Amino acid sequence: MSSFFLPSKPSKGDRKRKRTWSNKKKISSLPQKQQKLPGDNEEIASDSEVEDQENQLVAAAVDEDVNQHDSSGEEETAQEKRIRLAKEYIAELEEQEKLKLDQSSVDHDAIAHRLKENVLRQSGKLLRKVADTYLEPVTENIIVLKGHRLSVTCAVISNNSLYAYSGSKDCCIMKWSIVRGKKEGMIAGYYKYTEKPVDSTTFPVGQVLALAISSDGKILVSGGKDKIVRVWNAETLTHIKNFKGHRNSVTGLTFQQGTYELFSCSSDRTVKIWNLDEMVYVETLFGHHEEVTGVDCLMRERPASSGGSDRTVRLWKVLEETQLVFQGHKSSIDCVKLINEEHILSASQDGTIAVWNVQRKKPLVSAHHHTDGQPFTGVGELWVTAVAALQFTDLIASGSSDGHVRLWKCGEKFKQLECLFSVPLVRLYALACCVI
Repeated sequence: MSSFFLPSKPSKGDRKRKRTWSNKKKISSLPQKQQKLPGDNEEIASDSEVEDQENQLVAAAVDEDVNQHDSSGEEETAQEKRIRLAKEYIAELEEQEKLKLDQSSVDHDAIAHRLKENVLRQSGKLLRKVADTYLEPVTENIIVLKGHRLSVTCAVISNNSLYAYSGSKDCCIMKWSIVRGKKEGMIAGYYKYTEKPVDSTTFPVGQVLALAISSDGKILVSGGKDKIVRVWNAETLTHIKNFKGHRNSVTGLTFQQGTYELFSCSSDRTVKIWNLDEMVYVETLFGHHEEVTGVDCLMRERPASSGGSDRTVRLWKVLEETQLVFQGHKSSIDCVKLINEEHILSASQDGTIAVWNVQRKKPLVSAHHHTDGQPFTGVGELWVTAVAALQFTDLIASGSSDGHVRLWKCGEKFKQLECLFSVPLVRLYALACCVI
């Protein structure tokens, strides 16, 4: 029986696995010194309310770190730890402001603004209105990177906007310098039928379908037809670890922001969780009835996934062991992205993109512009193949098999979508956007 709130239960014969790791380490989100049955539209109260707002400006930045600094002295109390870590955090912010200003004075208003922004980001309430500042690019400003022999299937950009990584049907992964506009390195993969010797332990075997990069830009993860999640050093492109467990192609990968917790989805209809601090498997999330085509996550441990032919978008509340199910597209849902912690962007083969609120069963708004204003007929090649969101802003993007990338402005309370402009390219399979 379909329900908006569904418990996340394993399939028959599969017992729920307990987590094999205790403390999840948090990556510093600071930049490096030299370099974010009710009715259809009836609001439904969430059972996971935003954390208490008291002690926001400092406590939210150090809560997870308090339990991790156990070696700071047996006599130090939890409250003393909190105060010490808060002072260290503020001192780091001050040092960064000094580097920005290149002088001894510090803008304390800027520090307070950053602390407040971090709190809003973690609570999912941060929204920057930047869409109106973007102009349609001219041809001379579009950088074209060539190197793959077959179609590019996935792409990611490091948070510092210095590097891009792409995966392809040619079984290779390439690293690009965005500043120089040149290839920096390559991980060469092989087809299963290749005559070359294949080290299946290290190199991808088969098409690369998914990539993800950690918030600090140190870890790159890939997945594809060989059913293996592979971990790489993002700087040197050297192999680190393989994760096996999926029974079909790995179709999507994402990190929980600020951590090394990884989510992978697959055509085997599951979403799996891995901890890259300890390099271990954590658990499997069951619920989709068809292949899972995409997964995304922000700062909370609440990934969103798209279910392909089952026509659902699901938000997984991992800690509560529940899931929210959203339905509204008329055809297979191929991709999903989180705009912020409260709003989800999805795209479908019916030629539409939709924006969802996590407390409503149906989309707040959907746009049909990728079908050129024509109603969906179930035929043709105008479905939306990729979406991206400039996180915590009102700007989103979509790419369609009609050969256009469209940028959209989200209106008041995400109830409107306005197409800003369209960039004609070739057939689109992937979009990537860095965090600002």
